[in-house]
Amino acid sequence: MPDTIEIKPAAKYLRKMAREPQAESHQLTTPASKPLTAKEASGQHASKIGLVLELLSRADGATIEQIVEATGWLTHTTRAALTGLRKKGHVIISEKREGASRVYRVEAV
Repeated sequence: MPDTIEIKPAAKYLRKMAREPQAESHQLTTPASKPLTAKEASGQHASKIGLVLELLSRADGATIEQIVEATGWLTHTTRAALTGLRKKGHVIISEKREGASRVYRVEAV
C-alpha cells in the first residue's frame, strides 16, 4: 500500500441557468422601437415616489385609496412608502375628516 493518496481534480460540469436571458424584452418601447426613458414611460414622473409626493402636496392631500389607484401598489406597500418618506425627512400630516377616509398631506418645508 502506498503512503500517498492521489487527488484528482473535481469534474467540471456545465452550469445551466433556470431561464435563458431574453434580449431586452422587458424594456418599454415606442412603435419605432426606441427605448423610453423612465420619465417618459411613467408620464411626467421619474418614480412612483415622485408621484406620491405630488399627490400628497395637493391642497386637499390624498387618501390611501387614491395613492393605491395611482401607483398600483397594495395598501400596506403604500403605508410603508409613507413611512419611508417620513424617515427621509418629509413631514406627513394625517387628518381624519368626517364622513371620509383619512387624508394624508405633505407639509411644505
